[in-house]
Amino acid sequence: MAGLLFAGFAYLCFNIVSAVLALFLAGLWLPITVDASILWPPQSPWLAGAIDLGLIALFGLQHSVMARQGFKRWLGAVVPPHLLRAVYVLVTCLPLALLVICWQPLPATIWRSTDPFVITLLWILYGTGWLLVVASTHMIDHFELFGVTQPFRHWRGKPAPLDDFRTPYLYRHVRHPLYFSMLIAFWATPQMSLGHLLFAGGMSAYILVGIAFEERDLVAAFGDRYRAYRARVPALIPGIRL
Repeated sequence: MAGLLFAGFAYLCFNIVSAVLALFLAGLWLPITVDASILWPPQSPWLAGAIDLGLIALFGLQHSVMARQGFKRWLGAVVPPHLLRAVYVLVTCLPLALLVICWQPLPATIWRSTDPFVITLLWILYGTGWLLVVASTHMIDHFELFGVTQPFRHWRGKPAPLDDFRTPYLYRHVRHPLYFSMLIAFWATPQMSLGHLLFAGGMSAYILVGIAFEERDLVAAFGDRYRAYRARVPALIPGIRL
């Protein structure tokens, strides 16, 4: 039961941090946004940019290192297997929260739309991106992905099922609909500041790097089945191979 409570706490923390991140990027209802902060005095653009890139790099480093099989084996020596995913989810909250709290605004405008139709369309696209992020996780196994199913299964005394390679719904059209949805959310805005551009560009670069590492692990796990899938289905954009 303690493990299940821990996993529930990790899941709750991740949902809160993710919601805050969505509001942070949209500039809604928070005293800290991608373009303004009440916590930090204005910095020089070079220093602010360096800090922001460091925050993105910290998130990418944590996210990638903890996802590698070697690190999982090391962590599995001290953490019960059914809690590994929950630990990963909880630890991921830390660099995400730091990114929001310590972000240094760069409010210079790159582009801004004044057309009400375009503004509405971009906000709809932004919301759609975040909805697709959530939908993409439910298309596979949302609670397994976020580490809740494993301790629940352990508490019920049920064995873990064998890994299964499936391509439901959007996964039939793109290999990484979750990342594709994030890219929509990061870039869809009627007002792009220099800081928002830095965030969107930095996180997009991490996504491309993360895909390379993730697919290496998937090939190792599923072999020719995943190679055939990769040859047939684009990575991010339906119908377009990068």
